[in-house]
Amino acid sequence: MDLLLTAYVFCYHFELDDPLIQLTENYKWINFFDFYWRFGIDGLSLGPILLTGFITTLATLAAQPVTRESQLFYFLMLAMYSGQIGTFSSRDILLFFIMWEFELIPVYLLLSMWGGKKRLYSATKFILYTAGSSVFLLLGIMGMSLYSSTEPTLNFELLTNQSYPLALEIIFYMGFLIAFAVKSPIIPLHTWLPDTHGEAHYSTCMLLAGILLKMGAYGLVRINMELLSRAHSLFCPWLMLLGSIQIIYAASTSLGQRNLKKRIAYSSVSHMGFLILGIGSISDTGLNGAILQIISHGFIGAALFFLAGTSYDRLRLLYLDEMGGMAIPMPKIFTVFTLLSMASLALPGMSGFIAELIVLLGIITSQKYLLITKILITFVTAIGMILTPIYSLSILRQMFYGYKLFNTPNSYFFDSGPRELFISISILIPIISIGIYPDFIFSFSADKVEAILSNFL
Repeated sequence: MDLLLTAYVFCYHFELDDPLIQLTENYKWINFFDFYWRFGIDGLSLGPILLTGFITTLATLAAQPVTRESQLFYFLMLAMYSGQIGTFSSRDILLFFIMWEFELIPVYLLLSMWGGKKRLYSATKFILYTAGSSVFLLLGIMGMSLYSSTEPTLNFELLTNQSYPLALEIIFYMGFLIAFAVKSPIIPLHTWLPDTHGEAHYSTCMLLAGILLKMGAYGLVRINMELLSRAHSLFCPWLMLLGSIQIIYAASTSLGQRNLKKRIAYSSVSHMGFLILGIGSISDTGLNGAILQIISHGFIGAALFFLAGTSYDRLRLLYLDEMGGMAIPMPKIFTVFTLLSMASLALPGMSGFIAELIVLLGIITSQKYLLITKILITFVTAIGMILTPIYSLSILRQMFYGYKLFNTPNSYFFDSGPRELFISISILIPIISIGIYPDFIFSFSADKVEAILSNFL
């Protein structure tokens, strides 16, 4: 119901060609230091908000097999949803931080209470990484709000026009970069992610891969690019280098993972490298491609973890070398998993292909870099794109082909039911739709992207 109401409001009350903040809410909260309850939506936050509502709705439906303290489970999922929506729509930088931190609590509880055998280890590692990085986020926010020519401000609109000494801006930028690099994640601050995905319940994994990782990328665009443009111009070559390395490193590491969920987790890290490239390209095409990749991978990542979870529900196996022969007894799961693996490896006609292609075009058309630099980045990225089909098709081969499970005595594996098919198809439809008609996403992001890049002229 909440998703339908959100979609209705955006359809009838949001002006797509207006790059300014819309649907605002502005109330004085704490008089002592001029703290406002300030929310609003623009073209940059519209896509992630709709994605959050969509994935949370399906993840809630996917959590139906959870029977132990199920009411608390659903409450924590909705609390996480509130924090994520608040993060994407905050127009006060301190409120942004509060919402950023608020969603960590339900994630920690979901991990520690409904995870696997090493759930306490992975939950502790998650909270240490994310809460530790939030210290840098808070210091950056306090520094930016207190450094003002007139009086301290927490308003995003006022901070957009604020200028800083270059050295101070670089310090702020580095603090925010560390905080967002952990959440995205960007190597080498990514090691919490495979452990977290490996132990979390698959409905929690859907929220982590589909939404939580995108919060880091959103923060990079919203704060690092929009508020600290001079420092971003200096750091963007390093972001391009990190993005290129991340694509190859994570794809190569994914090949060596025996655990199905950890292999998908590393594939997510690899695909997030394209986001970093798009943000670092400082081009209209590249940044639009990065925003499209936020939406595209949100759907694909969530879907792959859902299917990994449904397979685990039947087999009680996570290690790929113990699987095999699932295609015959479970043809529906095989078909959907194959389609989504094709989307992950960027098959033309799927959203992953068009998002990554536009990011690459953004690199090639960028005026920021020399031709030889653009050729090298494109070449390295192409190697990563070659590795992607290798690990994606390897998952299909190890899970669905062969005779290992099919010949197991007295075995019975039931195929997808109506609920699971509904969730799978519901995610597959937007993946194909965006792949065929990406202008739907660009219609609400293009004007905002143009406004952000005007700071770099």
